[in-house]
Amino acid sequence: MDFFGILSMVGGLALFLYGMHLLGEGLSSVSGGRLEKILERMTNNPIKAVALGAGVTALIQSSSATTVMVVGFVNSGIMKLSQAVGIIMGANIGTTVTSWILSLSGIESSNFFIQLLKPTSFSPVLALVGVCMLLFSKKEKKHNIGTILIGFAVLMYGMDAMSEAVKPLADVPAFTGMLTKFSNPVLGLLAGTILTAVIQSSSASVGILQALCKTGAVSYATAIPIIMGQNIGTCITAILSAIGAKKNAKRAAIVHLYFNLIGTILFMVIFYSVNEFVDFAFLADSANAAGIAVVHSAFNVAATMVLLPFAKVLEKLAVLTIPEDAEQQEEDRVLVLDSRFLETPAVAMEQCRTATIEMSELSKKAIYDAMSLLAHYDEEKAQRVLDLEDKVDKYEDELGSYLVKLSSKNLTEKDSHSLSILLHSIGDFERISDHAINIKEAAEEMTKKDQHFSNKALVELEIFSNALKEVVDLSFDVFKTEDLTRAAQVEPLEEEIDYLQAELKRRHIKRLRKGKCTIEMGFILSDVLTNYERVADHCSNIAACLMEVNDDAFDIHEYKLDIENKEEFEMSFKKLKEKYMLP
Repeated sequence: MDFFGILSMVGGLALFLYGMHLLGEGLSSVSGGRLEKILERMTNNPIKAVALGAGVTALIQSSSATTVMVVGFVNSGIMKLSQAVGIIMGANIGTTVTSWILSLSGIESSNFFIQLLKPTSFSPVLALVGVCMLLFSKKEKKHNIGTILIGFAVLMYGMDAMSEAVKPLADVPAFTGMLTKFSNPVLGLLAGTILTAVIQSSSASVGILQALCKTGAVSYATAIPIIMGQNIGTCITAILSAIGAKKNAKRAAIVHLYFNLIGTILFMVIFYSVNEFVDFAFLADSANAAGIAVVHSAFNVAATMVLLPFAKVLEKLAVLTIPEDAEQQEEDRVLVLDSRFLETPAVAMEQCRTATIEMSELSKKAIYDAMSLLAHYDEEKAQRVLDLEDKVDKYEDELGSYLVKLSSKNLTEKDSHSLSILLHSIGDFERISDHAINIKEAAEEMTKKDQHFSNKALVELEIFSNALKEVVDLSFDVFKTEDLTRAAQVEPLEEEIDYLQAELKRRHIKRLRKGKCTIEMGFILSDVLTNYERVADHCSNIAACLMEVNDDAFDIHEYKLDIENKEEFEMSFKKLKEKYMLP
């Protein structure tokens, strides 16, 4: 092989790897995170776990991507280690689909219809259709499908370029001599492991091996140990992704390694022991692309069938390798937004949404606990308000940073809208918990000074509290369900709360003039009423943000002015005035 032949081979390899990347990226985008969400909601059934792992990997064309996602789910506490084992095994089966697609390039026939099955025949058509979709369509879904078609075409052109470039190597004695050395099981195993670890893709390294088979110099004696090594080498991606992760996530990566390592050792020992007595004649035959696909698939299916019943043993081995330490375990669930998910934005968005809903629940608990302190102060409950507010602050910090990172990724239009809603809403949830602290401090001050609201003030405040609870419940539920119809009901409630605040202040001044209330209690009441009103404002912001983002606009103030002019608003406001009528 001359210098230009080497250039052709390197160019073919570059196209092959880029095509595989493009294909996987397009498939992930088309799935819109649905496949990953199925993984996230995985049940404890090991058979289903294997099937889902295989299915998802076959569709996104990357066992490494599936395994890294699983490591991320385990790290986040979403998935148990026991659930991860089956999915990891299934991922090994799913990754064999690529080798079967690539084996189509080996089809030889004079029949026109059979020739059409060759990728070199239909790839140009797919490339043309894909380019047309990218250039002439404005729909995101068609762009993603175009990316898949172009990725597949580039992958096949790369494979063909590699195959053509390496054909002359069949006549090079040094090359055939080197391949003969790899027929030694240990050397072949090491070669496959190192190659796959370097390019971090077993599908790609199997594809390279299939291209080398075109030379006719690769025998099954050489190919089989290399394929075994490729299964071990692919574990490097998951191991690297687990660096810095929690112990369970590291165990998930170790399970992946042990599964492939034990499966390979069992196969090698049994296969070569039997070969000593039976002498498999096919080992001397030249391997072809289809043969490589058969060996790759047969090994992974057999390894899964043998080791799946021992999934618990693999789990225990991982725990023994990475044991628990004596450190105190936190009782509360800690928020984990895993950076691994940033490479699959749809999954990352789902994680952020789940975390924001958790944040909203903490904020709601804080404000409800703080309101209850006004009627009956309890030191334990007051401390809980402080703890809840501290957690909400942590959620805001982590979510804000994570969402900013996520905003730089390639998001779908829907995910982009969701990101805008989350970014604006987390600030409102955090401010609501801050107002809970203010209300708690007002109740604490009353207790320390042994002061109380008058009976009339308590009755009025209870009505005001009920109205506030309704707007909190409604706006928080609207955020979870993204129900735009119910979102429109928030603003009249907020207006009623504004009215109640003004009316309660007016009545307090009246009592103050009659000497039925003190100035000091007046300051506390005014502070409480102001905090109630501001909580309602933040609830209104959450609902308004949801409606504005869905209308592709973002002026909350203008939106509120617009909605207040509507006839429906006036009717709703009138009903609320009757519902929360002060005595």
